[in-house]
Amino acid sequence: MAVPVDFDHSSSGYSLRRAYWLARAADLAYRDRADIEEQAARWGFDRVRHHETRFTPPFPLADTQAYTLASDRMIVTAFRGTEPDEIKDWLSDATTPPRPGPGGNGYVHHGFAEALDAVHPAVAGALAELRTDGQSLYFTGHSLGGALAMLAGARLYLEAPHLTADGVYTFGQPRTCDRLLAEAFHQGFGGRMYRFVNNNDIVAQLPPEPAYTHVRALRYIDSRGKLHETMPMFSALSDRARGLTADALAPASDGVRDHFMRSYLTALEKNLT
Repeated sequence: MAVPVDFDHSSSGYSLRRAYWLARAADLAYRDRADIEEQAARWGFDRVRHHETRFTPPFPLADTQAYTLASDRMIVTAFRGTEPDEIKDWLSDATTPPRPGPGGNGYVHHGFAEALDAVHPAVAGALAELRTDGQSLYFTGHSLGGALAMLAGARLYLEAPHLTADGVYTFGQPRTCDRLLAEAFHQGFGGRMYRFVNNNDIVAQLPPEPAYTHVRALRYIDSRGKLHETMPMFSALSDRARGLTADALAPASDGVRDHFMRSYLTALEKNLT
């Protein structure tokens, strides 16, 4: 299988090709409006909506950014992430209690809830405007953007099930919610959520357990760049240790290197070829 050159708007269900394109869409969220619109046209999306808002949470984060692309067959909303050092500080702040989750299910990280609240009306408005012909709908994001993509998917599924997304693909997503919300999300959405983690990605290990947990459907990229759809805990621990020793001069930096979106794209491209 070669790296695909065209964004597939029609297929459904999980595929590595779809993961690759949604990773490209998550990466594009870091670019400016002009770049997003230019790339959207190349990918065959004729409508673009930008979502940018500022708010003042009790964390070092000032805004939420996302965009929505639409064609006659498919809609993609991608949420922008943040720099590893910034989100590490953000996720380590335990002074603010969690907030009730979507539909009253469990709890979510307070900062994630506020970040999504800030942009959700704009995203919901764009979906109401653009999803007029039964198009498939996907959420994606990297880092903080992955947390927001997961919560946006949970919010639709648990609060407006008739609008449920067809899939959520996240890359380097932090722990976002407690076990109650993770389980409620998995019960009806488990077959459409895919959470990619690259080896020792530091952000995927925060905030600490047991207060916060991950949703299921892990797709693990090992220290050699191979993608696994299942990974026993002992094997994953052994592989993470191997990743830490890969750079003898800077082992502590492995978790940050593994978090970069470019690292995810490189691994996906490798697995496609």
